[in-house]
Amino acid sequence: MLLPYPDRFYDEVMAATRVTRNVMGRLRLASQGLLGPGLPSVPEAVRWMTATQAQDLQAALLAVGLRVPGAGLSDVRAALDGGSVVRSWPMRGTLHLVAPGDLRWMLDLTAERLHRVVAGRHRELDITWTDIEKCRDVALERVSGGGSVSRNELFADFEAAGQPTTGQRGIHILGSLCRHAWLVQGPLAGNQQLLVAFDEWIPESRTLERQEGIAEFALRYFRSHGPATLQDFSWWTQLPLTEVRAAFEQVKGELAELTYGDAAYWMSPETASLLDDGVPGQRSVLLLPGFDEFLLGYQDRSLVLAPEHASRIVPGGNGVFKKTVVAGGEVAGTWARAGTSRSAAVVPELFDDRPLGPSAQAAFGRAAQQYLTFLNT
Repeated sequence: MLLPYPDRFYDEVMAATRVTRNVMGRLRLASQGLLGPGLPSVPEAVRWMTATQAQDLQAALLAVGLRVPGAGLSDVRAALDGGSVVRSWPMRGTLHLVAPGDLRWMLDLTAERLHRVVAGRHRELDITWTDIEKCRDVALERVSGGGSVSRNELFADFEAAGQPTTGQRGIHILGSLCRHAWLVQGPLAGNQQLLVAFDEWIPESRTLERQEGIAEFALRYFRSHGPATLQDFSWWTQLPLTEVRAAFEQVKGELAELTYGDAAYWMSPETASLLDDGVPGQRSVLLLPGFDEFLLGYQDRSLVLAPEHASRIVPGGNGVFKKTVVAGGEVAGTWARAGTSRSAAVVPELFDDRPLGPSAQAAFGRAAQQYLTFLNT
């Protein structure tokens, strides 16, 4: 059943498009700006996506660029350098790109829970709250007044103040300082980001009451990631499902519901309307980076990645996701860059080991050229 508005009901069989796994995948591509006209600018794309996984910075830069037609690597780097996009740990203890005006209220929702999650590891590393406060004072003294510092320089300051940084102690302290909105990653120095004072780099960042914040988080997630389930959103943010369900009641009237299998999926009415005329992208081929939200933005990835192929995306279950070839809304294989500079080429490794047909090969070629152009723009 499709429910674009509270008082309008559509039976699934009335939709022009029969809903299949591939259709669900293409709806997600459309929601994420990967099909159709795309998103208008780098800052707007990051805000639309709500949060874009970014522990691999180079992959994250490509993920944003693919959603903004004509954007190049320099455009995404410029957004980080100028502060219109920021990178921090807003949830799950994982780095994400977010809009600066959203970071504070996201942290307000998630920091306390994350602090409890890492408490055991902090005990193992002999990190106390007093240690964190001491490192906060050292860091803010170093960067106040518009200053910036590299991670290695900051860790040297911590060491000089009697705070060891070996054995992951430094990165855990740094994560705490960022989660509590004292520091944030700022401009790039090569392929590393410098650390700056949160309040100076982000002078205006909203605060929201908890239920209001969860409701906005949910609304924006389903608009940018739908079709998705409440369980997907709860996993994505690590917010308790009971709180999610309560806050969701405030915004579900602004979303469309689609029952597929035994689950209720939510998306924007605009995405749902694609079912009336046929969801685009049936012959599309996209080359997505590792850790892209198309795959990692959901607890259940089986809609777009057949479970028997999951180990080929994360070999050995080591947490490192390979780049994916997405054909017609489904992950069909992986890809890699071979060679450098002018001799660079993009090489696919498809799950079924069959060569691409002529139309798919042409689509792959266009996607490969888009990637190489992005790197050089």
